[in-house]
Amino acid sequence: MLDIRDIRRDPEGFVARLARRGGEVTLDQVLALDEERRALILRGDNLRQAKAETERGMRAADKSSDEFGVFRDQMRTVAADIKSVANSQKEVEETLDNLILCIPNTPDDKVPDGTDESDNVILRSHGEKPNLDFEPRPHWEVAGDLGLLDFEAAAKISGARFAVYKGALARLERALISFMLDIHTTEHGYTEILPPFLVSPHSMQGTGQFPKFKDDAFVLERDNLVLIPTAEVPVTNIHREEILAEGSLPIKYTAYTPCFRREAGAYGRDTRGLIRQHQFQKVELVQFVEPAHSDATLEALTGHAEHILQRLGLHYRAVDLCAGDLGFSAVRTLDLEVWLPSQAAYREISSCSNFRDFQARRAGIKYRSPDEKKPQLVHTLNGSGLAVGRTVVAILENYQQADGSVRVPEALKPYMGGLETIN
Repeated sequence: MLDIRDIRRDPEGFVARLARRGGEVTLDQVLALDEERRALILRGDNLRQAKAETERGMRAADKSSDEFGVFRDQMRTVAADIKSVANSQKEVEETLDNLILCIPNTPDDKVPDGTDESDNVILRSHGEKPNLDFEPRPHWEVAGDLGLLDFEAAAKISGARFAVYKGALARLERALISFMLDIHTTEHGYTEILPPFLVSPHSMQGTGQFPKFKDDAFVLERDNLVLIPTAEVPVTNIHREEILAEGSLPIKYTAYTPCFRREAGAYGRDTRGLIRQHQFQKVELVQFVEPAHSDATLEALTGHAEHILQRLGLHYRAVDLCAGDLGFSAVRTLDLEVWLPSQAAYREISSCSNFRDFQARRAGIKYRSPDEKKPQLVHTLNGSGLAVGRTVVAILENYQQADGSVRVPEALKPYMGGLETIN
C-alpha cells in the first residue's frame, strides 16, 4: 500500500513511476478525495472547538436564562454537524483507502523498462543443458508411462487442473519438500513454519492479494475464509499489527504449504501437465528486514533458492523482471527459470521479490529502531524456494532416460530410500 502523504508530496513523480508498469495512470481521484478528507478533518476540528466553547458558555449561564437556551440550541446544532461531518469523513476515507489498496507498488529504479516478459533481462545462468541423445518427452508422458501420474482420476475427483501422484512420484514430491526445508533451515538460517492453509480476507489484504485479485482466489463465503494462494500470506501475517522488538531483525521463515489458485487469467495456457494447476505444493521463503538491508536481502534470498537448483543439478537462469512484468506488490523481482528439454525453453520455478514497506503498511508491521523515536515500517521479501511441482517437472524432463526411466538426483537419494532410478 502506498503512502498518501508521499503521493501528495510528489504526484507527478508517482504517476511517472507507475506509468512504467504500462497503461494509463491517473491519481486525480485519489488526490481529490485526499483533499476532501483533509477539509473534513479541519471542519470536524473547528466544530469540536465550537462545541467546547458552547459547553463553557452553558456552564457559565443561568439555566433559567434565555442565554442558556441559545447555548443549548447551538449545542444541538453543533453536535448534529459533528456527526454529519464524521459520517462524511468515514465514507471518504473508505473510498480513498479502497482506491489506494488497488494501486500497485512503484518499480525500483534498477528495474528494466519494458512491457512484458520479452523485455526481461537475463542476469546469469548456471550449469549446462542436459545432453540427451534421444528426443526428450514432456513430463506428463514420462510420468504417465511409468504409471505415476493420473490426470483422469484427478478430473473424476475434482475437475480439470488437478493431478494424482502415485508411488515413486508421490515420494519424490515429499522428498523434495523435506530436502528444501532441510537446506533452508540448516544451511540458510530460516525458521520452519507450518501455518494455517485457510486465512481471513484481512490477511489476504495485508499481502496485496485483496481486493485487487479476489477473483483469482478460492473463497469460502460461508466461513469468510480463503484458501491460501501461497505461504507468503499466512507467514507474512504472523506479525500483522505488531511492533517487532529492537534487534529482532532480520526474521527469516520458511514454510511448506499447498497452494490454491483459480488461475482465472490463464485459461488455455499449459492445459497439459503440472505447470499450471489449481492445487500445487511450494516451499516459501519470507524475510522481515530493516529498510537499509532489503536490496541486499533480495540477492541473498534469490541465492538461497538458486542453491536448491544447484544441489539438484538443474540448469537455470536468473532474470530481472521488467517494469511491465512486475507483480502488483513488488518493487523488484528476480525470477529463476529452469530448463525444460521437451519445450526447449526456460520456465519459471521461483519468483523472488522485494516489497519494501508496501505489505508492511497494509498489514501494520513495524519495528523499533535505535535511530528513530517512533516505530518504523519493516521491509518484507519473499520467494519460492522452490515451487515443488515445477521442480518435479524439471527432474522428470532433465533426468529422463532413453528407456523411459528417470534417474534420481544425487541430493535426493537419501530422501528416496537410496532409490537411484524410477522405473
